[in-house]
Amino acid sequence: MTTRRSRRRAASAKKRRARRIAIGTAVVALIAGFNGPALYGFASKQYHEYEINRPEYKAEKGHWQIVDIPEKYRINTIHAALLHTGKVLLVAGSGNDAKNFKAKSFRTVLWDPAKNTFKNIPTPNDLFCSGHNQLPDGKLLVAGGTQRYETLQGDVKKAGGLMFVYNENPDRSKMIKKGTRFTGRRTGKTFVAQRSVNLPPAKKVKDPETGKVATVHSVTRLYAEAAKEGREYQTGTEDKYAVSGLKGAWKHDVYGIAQKMSFDKKDFQGIKDAYEFDPVAERYITVDPMHEARWYPTQLTLQDGRVMSVSGLDDIGQVVPGKNEIYNPKTKKWHYMPETRFFPTYPGLHLIGENRVFYSGTTAGYGPADKGRTPGIWNLETNKFTKIPGMSDPDVLETAMSVPLPPTQSRKFIVEGGGGVGESDKTTDKTRIVDLSSDTPRFRDGPRLYDKVRYPSSVILPNDTVLTTNGSGRYRGKSDSNVLKAALYDPKTNKFKEAAAPLVGRNYHSGGLLLPDGRVMTFGSDSLYADKANTKPGEFDQRIEIYTPPYLHKGKPQPQLRLAEGNPEKLMPGSRLSLKSKDAASLKRLRLVRPGSFTHVTNVEQSSVALKMKRSADGTVTTTIPDDPSLVTPGWWMVFGVDGDGVPSKAQWVHVGIDPDAAHAPITTGDPK
Repeated sequence: MTTRRSRRRAASAKKRRARRIAIGTAVVALIAGFNGPALYGFASKQYHEYEINRPEYKAEKGHWQIVDIPEKYRINTIHAALLHTGKVLLVAGSGNDAKNFKAKSFRTVLWDPAKNTFKNIPTPNDLFCSGHNQLPDGKLLVAGGTQRYETLQGDVKKAGGLMFVYNENPDRSKMIKKGTRFTGRRTGKTFVAQRSVNLPPAKKVKDPETGKVATVHSVTRLYAEAAKEGREYQTGTEDKYAVSGLKGAWKHDVYGIAQKMSFDKKDFQGIKDAYEFDPVAERYITVDPMHEARWYPTQLTLQDGRVMSVSGLDDIGQVVPGKNEIYNPKTKKWHYMPETRFFPTYPGLHLIGENRVFYSGTTAGYGPADKGRTPGIWNLETNKFTKIPGMSDPDVLETAMSVPLPPTQSRKFIVEGGGGVGESDKTTDKTRIVDLSSDTPRFRDGPRLYDKVRYPSSVILPNDTVLTTNGSGRYRGKSDSNVLKAALYDPKTNKFKEAAAPLVGRNYHSGGLLLPDGRVMTFGSDSLYADKANTKPGEFDQRIEIYTPPYLHKGKPQPQLRLAEGNPEKLMPGSRLSLKSKDAASLKRLRLVRPGSFTHVTNVEQSSVALKMKRSADGTVTTTIPDDPSLVTPGWWMVFGVDGDGVPSKAQWVHVGIDPDAAHAPITTGDPK
């Protein structure tokens, strides 16, 4: 009896255990079902971290690392330039933040990548979306910026528009200050000047036939908006406006005329202000303003050390109508070029000969779709423009990147990626290559990029390859379309090789620079939205990331290189340069590299020039600076020695002077024709 009872109890317990096991298994299965993806994702991330940190992986694809930036130095970096001190100037201005603009909170930070130290720099104006380039003495010219943020149609609170202001006094100029009120003589509506302007005196013109002298008024334009909010203050027809605060004859001599004052969309407006940043004193220095206000301009150093400024939105929000001008670093003054040549904003311009400029067709944002977008060669002396055929997908060159392929003597260029005009969904992964040394240059398709992207950032490396990284599949990263990919392009093989994937997604307002130790820094990214559904506003990515190329993971030290004693303080084109290296026997190449100045998918002066070299048994390496001021423009350059494994030395800085025989760019003191 006892035995049977025991057996029943044992059977019952077995059933209960079986039920518990079954229930437990079901629960475990259910939990696994819920957490499986998380567990898988965690494991995948751990494996990825392991993979990208393996020495073999780094030696093949390189490695990315995010820079630790103290909070008080974090800014919305829009512009970045490498200075001859080895430090990087990071410029935000208002940083595409209307609140900063309204509060006049303008930022610049100086970063030392060797020590990873930072310094806040007082910023004199809103340099957001300015132009910048290296000057012959090592300063950085920064010109233009933001006078007004755009206001989309529907958000405009005050009627406004273009006011033409006339002066009929032939003897005196007249200053019209910001805040001056213009009242319509027909409508009685009042509008307020949004900036100060100086009205030149009228001109006295003599009729050659009758001998009579007539007075021809001067005219200056400014942007004015209603003194009050409300639809009732807009106008629909032309009116003549009396100017407040005038006395005596000035009441008759000075007046305004406007066609209509409306609630149309208000575009960004540029400023005329210009500054030189001194890398030694570490401060901005005010110089003479430009003749034209510019927002989104391109600046290009010419063979004689002067600087050409092209395009941009002006002080009423229109693309500057081909009025290009030149800055003379010696006089600190600007002069118009004698004839006009129209380009959309931030055009990709590259100096390819004395007073000869290559336009790649790349741009970064504003201008009509059917004007000024054809690639070609621009002769600055004659103003002749020779179109270059063969560009595939010519309607997707906006936000594309153009790069002079190393060595720059080849005069070959590559154009990478790009998108359609404005917010178009068109994007391409094409590359197009042109050889400008050919008698009949023509674009031909190169290898495909890693993905269809706008805003790729490309940086020339000392080993004659080009790193291209990031970008997004849609305008400003819409629909979570940032592309976390990078590749190394070799001009000799005409092939891309996969590089390590960047850790930070980057699209609009991003870029990259080569550092003196052979690494690359990338910055910025200004996504319009933060989610795939495009419902959450994006935030500017303030992180800096460093890419260490494969050549610095070879398991060997960088070759040593230093300047020899006896070199002149300033080299001239055609002069001799001596260097010293205990690794001289292993050096196979010398490269002269221009420090970069990057913004809005443009770094028009980046260049890597091949130097011929001779080696001596005592470790002396000698070379000659090419005798071509359009190839080696005046200013500071980096010299890299590269060994047989493609490993570069750390850079040595050399200062190249202005060739007195260099051709001078044409200028005029009056308005261009």
